[in-house]
Amino acid sequence: MMAVKPSFRDDLRVYLQPRVLVIFILGIASGFPWVMIGSALSAWLQEEGLTRSVIGYFGAVFGAYSINFLWSPLVDSIKIPILTRSLGQRRSWILSCQLIIVAACFALSQLQVSEHLHLVGLLAMAIAISSATQDIAIDAYRIESFAVTEGRLQSAGAAMATAGWWTGYAGLGAIPFFIVDSQQWYWQDAYAILGFIMLTIAAVVLVVRKATYHQQDSDGQLAHAGLLGRLEHILFAPIKEFFQRNGVKFALSVLVFIFLFKIGEAFLGRMSIVFYKEIGFSNDQIGTYSKLVTWWVTILFALLGSAVNLRMGIVKGLLFGGLAMAASNLMFSWIALVGPSEQLFLSAVIIDGFTSAWSTVAFVAFISLLCNRTFTASQYALMASLGTLGRTLLSSYSGVVVDALDGNWTLFFLLTAVMVIPSLLFLWHIRHTLTHLESLRDDR
Repeated sequence: MMAVKPSFRDDLRVYLQPRVLVIFILGIASGFPWVMIGSALSAWLQEEGLTRSVIGYFGAVFGAYSINFLWSPLVDSIKIPILTRSLGQRRSWILSCQLIIVAACFALSQLQVSEHLHLVGLLAMAIAISSATQDIAIDAYRIESFAVTEGRLQSAGAAMATAGWWTGYAGLGAIPFFIVDSQQWYWQDAYAILGFIMLTIAAVVLVVRKATYHQQDSDGQLAHAGLLGRLEHILFAPIKEFFQRNGVKFALSVLVFIFLFKIGEAFLGRMSIVFYKEIGFSNDQIGTYSKLVTWWVTILFALLGSAVNLRMGIVKGLLFGGLAMAASNLMFSWIALVGPSEQLFLSAVIIDGFTSAWSTVAFVAFISLLCNRTFTASQYALMASLGTLGRTLLSSYSGVVVDALDGNWTLFFLLTAVMVIPSLLFLWHIRHTLTHLESLRDDR
């Protein structure tokens, strides 16, 4: 007997399930630190008179997200004293990292950039490392919250993770820009408030439920292994299993696609705040359009995009998202030609928010599909950090590129638009295998 296909309303109803709502909250926790080391820090440095190249180099702190797979096996295996017993493996790591972020944020609120530039960089790195580590645990928590057969809930979880991330980054990220536009407030005050907000988020982690922990097989193997065996299992087994399960050719194609997919978007994002301020937009306008409008647009299209992606399939969703992502970058070239037009700014952030949400939801679902539950944190972190590596390693030179173009923002955004094309060629090459894997999951 043929199964009845769920209605579109049924697809949307899954977002109200408690497990999915928890993923939204953790998504906020994941996105919020990017405000502290991304848009807010870029604006602060720009107002202090630092060059585009120096601001771009500060983006190197995001390299922590690129290499967090190196310590992701530790998040899978090491138990934090006292906290792990009461909170579980995932929440104990999440809470510990968040408290470090809070401390670093409060420290930044006491500094003058012009006098303590190196210390600002070190604190930004501390936030980045802690945030990258909490992301390992958050991603593992999300995947382990749903059974392998719960494809609809997994897709909804990916959408809510995206919506939560943008709520933290764009929704809450608007706050420092509104604060600093007031004559009585400075960037140091903004960072103190960011610290209090992160502390509130950390308190919420204490009350969410533990995820189902799918690592019994791994734990059983470790119990009977010697020291070298434990190290081999923790560090190399996740990678070995991934290549054995998928084959070398397919696995390498997947990793190259992940590395290349969002490079263009990252180049744009790294320089966007500098561009907005140079072109003539105020902090209030940046907070309203780049943050608040982007927030609502991204949440809306993350939820709708998840439902549509579920019907389209991951491959078509990624292809459409990649092409739309490239096209949206051309809107910023238009702004560079016209000047500080609020109408164009609004149109650009709406289109960019749509394409970013759509591509991210498909990308998260794509990576989740390829993970083995025995090595959830390790394999997801490996693939996610590889994508971040392409974005952070290269995008830290975005300021250098703009300077090399003599400040020609129009040409810069044209270049970011074509950067997605190589990744789509690799996606097209592996499309049949991905479709087969997706059908196997749906048939379970």
